[in-house]
Amino acid sequence: MALLRLFAAAREAAGVGSDEIPGETVDDVLAEARDRYGEAFATVLTACRVWLNGDPTAGDARVTDGDEIAVLPPVSGGA
Repeated sequence: MALLRLFAAAREAAGVGSDEIPGETVDDVLAEARDRYGEAFATVLTACRVWLNGDPTAGDARVTDGDEIAVLPPVSGGA
């Protein structure tokens, strides 16, 4: 199982900061996360960057036990 880490708006939409989710690819893990956390999370996810073990990744990247998938929404703000 991969460790899914959620930040900012993704964390708020899901209601959790992290979760262990099964899947063979990044896309599999994110599909399960959409099912678990619902439409609000799915909507936020469309604007997010996804990283696997600290590097930008594609959806078809293979996932093994202990991998970390991070979901990072866009950041805005400042003065």
